[in-house]
Formats: sequence, structure tokens, C-alpha cells
Amino acid sequence: MHIRPVHLPEDKPEILAFIDGMQRFEHAIETDRRIDAAVAEEFFTDIFARLAEKTGVAFIAEEGGEKLGWAAAYREQNDVYVRADEREFAHISELYVVEAARGKGVGRALLAACEEWARSLPVKVLMISVLEGNKRAATIYRKAGFATYYVSLRKCLH
Repeated sequence: MHIRPVHLPEDKPEILAFIDGMQRFEHAIETDRRIDAAVAEEFFTDIFARLAEKTGVAFIAEEGGEKLGWAAAYREQNDVYVRADEREFAHISELYVVEAARGKGVGRALLAACEEWARSLPVKVLMISVLEGNKRAATIYRKAGFATYYVSLRKCLH
């Protein structure tokens, strides 16, 4: 398996498929996720604009020419109440592995690539979020050294 930077426009079709797969996977956990035909293209435009604006990076995992997953990360600023030396951090915004490649170290390799990139910035903190119902991903993230930082609660009013 090889992790490499995303090359656009040639990787765009696979990234669109990854976004669609992620939306469908997360929709099974959290029904607020869009699964309509337009969401992948809209999100692609949004995430790559964010990567450009926030000094970000995107990686592809591949093996034998087959694309297995992707990750995207960018610099972010925390609120003023966070100590100045930890205010700027790297945020892994996206991480998705195709179903057939799950459990084979692809996610861990993408996390490691994002961490190596973050260390090169340099920043002292790397963050990632996970849906409450995605226990498998949360376990992988904890095994990679991540710990709960904050819990965001939601109340639906409809």
C-alpha cells in the first residue's frame, strides 16, 4: 500500500466516489447526512476550497493502482481562550476507506500521513472528529493516540 498526495484533476472521480461512500456510510449512523446526487460535487468544491485557504493537504491510499481511501487535513485556529502555543492546530477533516479495504491498516496509514504533515508545519496539536455512532473509527483514532477533547451535544427541535 502506498500513501501519496492527491493529484487533481486525475484523482477527482475517485474522491467523488469516496465522498459519496462516506455520506452513505455516515447516513446509516446519522440521518442528517445528505445522500443526494449533488452532494459529492458540492462537498468536493467546498473541501478543496478549504484546503487551499487553510494550507491543507489531501492524501490517497492506493495499492496496485486501486484507490482504497483518502484523507484531508488543514490548519485551523482555536478560540482565543486556548493558550497561544496550542491555538493553531491541524485538523483531519476527512478520512474514508472503502469497505473492502477496512481492517487492513489503510485508515492507520492515512492518519500517519496526516500526522507527519502536521508535524512538518509545525503545530503541537492534531485533531479529528468522529460521529458518536462510529465506534470502529473512534477505536482506531484512540489507538493512534487521540483522546477525547470535547463532546458536542445536539438536540433536534423538530
